[in-house]
Amino acid sequence: MQLDERKIRILQAIIRNYLETGEPVGSRTISKYADLNLSSATIRNEMADLEELGYILQPHTSAGRIPSDKGYRLYVDTMIEEKSREVEELKEMLLEKEDKMDHLLKQVAKVLATNTNYATMISSPSYKRNKLKFIQLSRVDCNHLLAVIVVEGNVIKNNILPVAEDLDDETLLKLNILLNTHLNGLSIEEINLGMISALKQQAGNYSSIVGEVIEAVGEAIKADEDLEIYTSGTNNIFKYPELADNQKASELINAFEEKRMLAQLVQENLADENNTGIQVYIGNETPVQFMKDCSIVTATYELEEGMRGTIGIIGPKRMDYDKVIGTLRTLQTQLEDLYKKRT
Repeated sequence: MQLDERKIRILQAIIRNYLETGEPVGSRTISKYADLNLSSATIRNEMADLEELGYILQPHTSAGRIPSDKGYRLYVDTMIEEKSREVEELKEMLLEKEDKMDHLLKQVAKVLATNTNYATMISSPSYKRNKLKFIQLSRVDCNHLLAVIVVEGNVIKNNILPVAEDLDDETLLKLNILLNTHLNGLSIEEINLGMISALKQQAGNYSSIVGEVIEAVGEAIKADEDLEIYTSGTNNIFKYPELADNQKASELINAFEEKRMLAQLVQENLADENNTGIQVYIGNETPVQFMKDCSIVTATYELEEGMRGTIGIIGPKRMDYDKVIGTLRTLQTQLEDLYKKRT
């Protein structure tokens, strides 16, 4: 007999409660789960069916029920299937968005260069990733676990963790519940030593695994993705005599090709989360060493889920500031709409 959705939800509630308390679970306890919205009598009838089907056991007369091996197996298989599907859906969504974003940003840089007659750059958005969304531990082989960590912005990090022994499904399930119950929604600052110590204590013999997962969570939250910068209009530099000197032009073009210097400019702009305005760097004010003879005007753009990036226009100190600033202000307001249309 295949279980219907209601029986599966009741079985999941019984197992979650039993894993948290270690005590047999009664119908009154399950009826308190708000998402079930079922009476105790209905739950008792469903629990009787689950017991008859071998998914739960009654260890003592008049006591609540506990999961059987068959119940654990269904719970683990269902959970792994759901989490794997969720992770795959996230990956597909991100790959699709990244492809569309890549095309959009290249086009924006090209249009800006054409409209202004200056060199332009635009960075891919950096994702705000201060908080953990969820963790999924699964077995790779008897000596390794895969830790899938999802943080804000739906950024996914995969870590292979070595283990001293093969872990059974029930142990993995308990570790997943322990980690997600205590860590989901927290920032790296909120995961303090006291919490880590308590989690390791609850994990018992598997405290070292918990420690490695928490380290991986910290890296996932703090890690910076490789910054992608799109440029256009580099040859516009030669239109201005003060920048067309062979050495100056060569240095500027190298800065655009290597992009390392431009990345420093972007990181400086994005370091201040409150910076969403226009920044103007004139001559020696610029943080880019080889652009002291230029002016740089930047704007920070922001898309959904805290995605922020930098748009920049680079030209001579005698650039048309009014036109450049007006163009960037317009683009700031339009970029999110352009992005939504393409996604």
